[in-house]
Amino acid sequence: QVQLVESGGGLVQPGGSLRLSCAASGSRFSTYAMGWFRQAPGKQRELVARIASDSVTIYADSVKGRSTISRDNAKNTVYLQLNSLKPEDTAVYYCNARVPIILTEYDFWGQGTQVTVSS
Repeated sequence: QVQLVESGGGLVQPGGSLRLSCAASGSRFSTYAMGWFRQAPGKQRELVARIASDSVTIYADSVKGRSTISRDNAKNTVYLQLNSLKPEDTAVYYCNARVPIILTEYDFWGQGTQVTVSS
């Protein structure tokens, strides 16, 4: 079982920035693929960004160029820097860990942190 705790959400004005953090439990954090997803009211959860165990990253087109995902394996933490925020970025942001166990992978989720972009 991997526990994930997000922090850093809040209310920000359009054009502003936020940095989300996700602290993970476990001794093999460096082997996890980590990701950030978001879910707006009435919409499906969608991938925002992912960082693999080798630090290769992918981003949704909607945030490409405005966001950076990074990881600190020494701190068991993944970060999501969001810049030039827009009202449409408003959502609950969830941290995800994809954990390799034997020949398969398991997904674990945090409880979510609210990001609201509004003036």
